[in-house]
Amino acid sequence: MGFQCGIVGLPNVGKSTLFNALTTGRAEMANYPFTTINPNVGVVEVPDKRLQRLTSIYHPQKVTPTTVEFVDIAGLVKGASQGEGLGNKFLAQIREVDAIVHVVRCFEDQDVTHVSGNIDPLRDIGVIHTELTLADLETVEKRLDGVEKRVKTGDRKAAAELEFLKRLQSLLGRGEPIRGKVYTPEEQTLLQMCRLLTDKPILYVANVAEEDLSRKNKYVQEVEKAAAQENAAVLAVSAKVEHEISVLPVGEREVFLADLGMQEPGLERLSRAGYALLGLITFFTAGEKEVRAWTVAKGAKAPEAAGKIHSDMERGFIRAEVFRCSDIFSLGSLAAVREKGLLRLEGKDYVVQDGDIVYFRFQPR
Repeated sequence: MGFQCGIVGLPNVGKSTLFNALTTGRAEMANYPFTTINPNVGVVEVPDKRLQRLTSIYHPQKVTPTTVEFVDIAGLVKGASQGEGLGNKFLAQIREVDAIVHVVRCFEDQDVTHVSGNIDPLRDIGVIHTELTLADLETVEKRLDGVEKRVKTGDRKAAAELEFLKRLQSLLGRGEPIRGKVYTPEEQTLLQMCRLLTDKPILYVANVAEEDLSRKNKYVQEVEKAAAQENAAVLAVSAKVEHEISVLPVGEREVFLADLGMQEPGLERLSRAGYALLGLITFFTAGEKEVRAWTVAKGAKAPEAAGKIHSDMERGFIRAEVFRCSDIFSLGSLAAVREKGLLRLEGKDYVVQDGDIVYFRFQPR
């Protein structure tokens, strides 16, 4: 589907363990830095109980959930922006993803080496933040050089871009991330061209020990305070426990979760959080052949949503027949939804909502 969350952090914080559990993948795991050199990519289904309920109503031949891609990027170290630890390569990989999942070590284990010798989440967050900020500062300053030359030739558009880049330079020079600020549509376009690392939405994952799953240890509290300063969310997950859950037979997982006092795997929360982090919503198509969840950006209009199914549907869009999941869940059938007048006809300007069930009408071209 193309939407990617990059899993980043210092070496030996549990990124690859988390990735393996999340994707039931085969990322190599070991107790030494830079086990991951090339990024591993895994496609993860986004858990959605609405899909299960629609399946019980339509009894389709096929059920297709929506997905998000997670990329396991090698551990960054201090000096990465200057090339330390293959940093330039790893920073380039982060630049390709749509959002960042920052794994922070919040557990103590003498058998698992920490690159800095002790556990200090705020220091670790600061290291990653500094390297991303320095990399962005270099990107902005390189772009400034080119724009200043254009300004000297009398390029008016370049003058506006120059002012904006100087603003970004000032923010980054103070150590502030680019994300979370207010920008005009024109500035947002310039930001997209710059592809800055600290402009990407971020989610912090506090990797805790099993015994800390039911409580917030001091390390998790520190991560929450740091995340609050940039309006970022925090999830506490035990990568080790999640990996153990992922390799169990399906029938044994619920028993294991119950023993731990957990209602669902932490990775289900993580996959949903990653989906929300990207500003995505889910709409559905439903029938006897297939019940399917589709991903679209929040704010997308009906023709764009139709294009997720097939480009011909977007080009030849006529109208959309729309009703809500909640309506068919309460009434039990499409016929009942129609009878109650809850099926609506919407045009090209309709903004698709999370939980819509849509039938698209189009003229093939």
